[in-house]
Amino acid sequence: MIDDDEDVLLAAKLLLKKHAHQVIIEKNPKKIPFLLNNDTYDVILLDMNFSKDITSGKEGFHWLSQILEKDPSAVVIMITAFGDVEMAVRALKEGATDFVLKPWQNEKLLATISTAIKLNKSYKEVDKLKKAKKQLEEDINQPFKDIIGHSDALREVFNLIDKVARTDANVLILGENGTGKELVARAIHQRSLRKENSFIAVDMGAITESLFESELFGHKKGSYTDAKEDRPGRFEIANGGTLFLDEIGNLSMPLQSKLLTVLQNRQVTRLGTNTPIPIDIRLICATNMPVQEMVAESTFRQDLLYRINTVEIKLPPLRDRIEDIPLLVDHFVEIYSKKYRKEIRSVNEDTIYKLQRYDWPGNIRELQHALERAIIMSDNTELEPEDFFFLTHNKSSSQDLKTDNLNLDEVEKSVIERAINIHNGNISKAAKELGLTRASLYRRLEKHGL
Repeated sequence: MIDDDEDVLLAAKLLLKKHAHQVIIEKNPKKIPFLLNNDTYDVILLDMNFSKDITSGKEGFHWLSQILEKDPSAVVIMITAFGDVEMAVRALKEGATDFVLKPWQNEKLLATISTAIKLNKSYKEVDKLKKAKKQLEEDINQPFKDIIGHSDALREVFNLIDKVARTDANVLILGENGTGKELVARAIHQRSLRKENSFIAVDMGAITESLFESELFGHKKGSYTDAKEDRPGRFEIANGGTLFLDEIGNLSMPLQSKLLTVLQNRQVTRLGTNTPIPIDIRLICATNMPVQEMVAESTFRQDLLYRINTVEIKLPPLRDRIEDIPLLVDHFVEIYSKKYRKEIRSVNEDTIYKLQRYDWPGNIRELQHALERAIIMSDNTELEPEDFFFLTHNKSSSQDLKTDNLNLDEVEKSVIERAINIHNGNISKAAKELGLTRASLYRRLEKHGL
């Protein structure tokens, strides 16, 4: 409360401190900017006149505008002993929430403040909803913002996610380590009808055989030595939502059998009990192992495979989507430059070229770690090829020279195709890489029908 009359301030504080967590009183309106900079207030009570013999309310309107400029959502109640309808209307038009006359009735003042507090909460709720709406619109405009890339191979993955997400079909995601299988699983969940419920991820490769049933199906207190309390399993926790079982190819045959039984019956039984618990989950599984070959070798149950892969999504390795590397590099450079407080703003073309020539056996995860290490060690504002000296496995040695075809025309065609792919269709760069002029490269493209 800001008022030049100390008696009024003290009387208001005695009344309001019984109803408020904290009451701040101030005689000098020039301290208003300081007060607003140092705290936030549910309600501000502001006198209309601070100078003697002035009843115009001019000072009050001035400080009202200052308050609202600083905090447009502030709830301000104007107070004056010389109020009239015209001044009250003007105060409301200029942003005041309400208007109180001196001397006030205590009950009326408390009621006015109570209403103002409710209004303040409404403002905050509206602001929260606006921000949520804005975030939702951003998510709609960038539906796969966590999966970075625009290559044709990745667009096919996006298309599959769109088709399968709003169904309850079980999905099997296949891909090498580090290709982003969990990101795809989360994208499916976020675009599904279950998005308001839990997404529970389980690394099957990290669960021992002895703890498999306890972790997935839950247990009753005393069911085994370390079972000191009743505990729900991952299936129960994910009920109504999505359960993501990563590295499912690591399960032994006996554990595959137990998992299949639960999926068929759609119910779990905690260890130490005989009471089945119904479950309603959307199942997404992932593996980097060749499950079809494992079925042929009798190391993975065919009936379980049928159960988990109503729809199959194959993620391309990074070496098959090198056109996405510049986008991924920008993404990780921004993250780690902030994290390690480095002034690295860019990655030069030679560095991108080197990164695109590397095989990336660890895929995006390896690229992420390589950039993190390079940023930590670099003293420059731009990453150079030398910052990635530790990348020694080269595409040219691992792929380009591995061929049983010695037909010169076929070898030339293959090399030209790779050069063009590496440089994303840029003829000038591809020609330079091949040691040719643009005209010579065009002649060879025509010769090979490329």
